Amino acid sequence: MTNIKVDKTILGRNESVLDTNFSFFSRINATPDFTIEDFFQLYEELFYQIPKEDEVESHRYILNKEAEYLGVQLADDIDIQALLNEITSLRQQLLEAKTIITDYTNNKK
Repeated sequence: MTNIKVDKTILGRNESVLDTNFSFFSRINATPDFTIEDFFQLYEELFYQIPKEDEVESHRYILNKEAEYLGVQLADDIDIQALLNEITSLRQQLLEAKTIITDYTNNKK
């Protein structure tokens, strides 16, 4: 059998448990102990300890959060590869068009 110790506080009629000085509200507007400068200093110190990829607590998480805040859409690898493929295709078409123009110009002479 386990013994459990129970404490109780008895208040007299003139004692109150309520904080009537509103000290809770004065703490809300207090200046934070941790400044933006402190944040960036700590970020620089921890930079290489932060994992590159993870759901949270990673550089990818910070990047996604910042992109969301700034209203920027990040391109993913699939989008980039599709654009590279299109550039390659357009270069090939340009080369073919230049070849046709050169052949046509040379045949006219």
